[in-house]
Amino acid sequence: MTDFRSLHLGRSPADPLVLPGPWDAASARVFAEAGFPALATPSAGVAASLGYADGQTPAEEMFAAIARIVRAVESFGVLVSADIEDGYGLPPNELVARLADTGAVGCNLEDSTDGVLRDPGEQADRLAEVRGAAGGALFVNARVDTYLRGVRDPARTVARARQYLAAGADCVYPIAAPPGQLPELAAGIGAPLNALCVPDGPSPRELGELGATRVTFGPGLHHRALAAVRDMAGQLSGGTR
Repeated sequence: MTDFRSLHLGRSPADPLVLPGPWDAASARVFAEAGFPALATPSAGVAASLGYADGQTPAEEMFAAIARIVRAVESFGVLVSADIEDGYGLPPNELVARLADTGAVGCNLEDSTDGVLRDPGEQADRLAEVRGAAGGALFVNARVDTYLRGVRDPARTVARARQYLAAGADCVYPIAAPPGQLPELAAGIGAPLNALCVPDGPSPRELGELGATRVTFGPGLHHRALAAVRDMAGQLSGGTR
């Protein structure tokens, strides 16, 4: 985890940490072979690979999938951070233990459940409990779901983020934040900031120049891979008629 944390430090604005999102062991190995030092699993992509809708993956299947991804890239020395949604209702001690069993060195934890934002104080308390259970052995990326839930005021995002950092989070992730607000968020938060890279949006480099420390893709890379498979399927089915 110390190595993973160091990847977030001392980065220039034009060089954010880019973490591709593998959805299974095979995709993880492709990204490892390309030379990425670390990866960040997307819960939606993993869910789709297992035949579930986003948010519907049983905890035991999600942790098993994360473990397979970690195992697929461990020989490359590639580190893995895992999206574990809202923690599946697990007590902090059990959640940390389950993550440790997978070999992941970091995690995302969301601050909304069933589409509803949690009270920020309650979420901060939960993050503090996770930090207490993990000690220094886990990099905690606190996802802030304000923009997903229709809260557009950056000041409210900053306030949540700062509570989570005070509780022990290492990084904050205001998912779906408008790129134009990233400079204000970065200045107000004053800690590593995760930005989401989407098709037709700013590039990872551009997001870094706007204030992002690290860049992830959610299920976007999985969607692009599926589009390629659909093209192949269409070509094959057309050729059999």
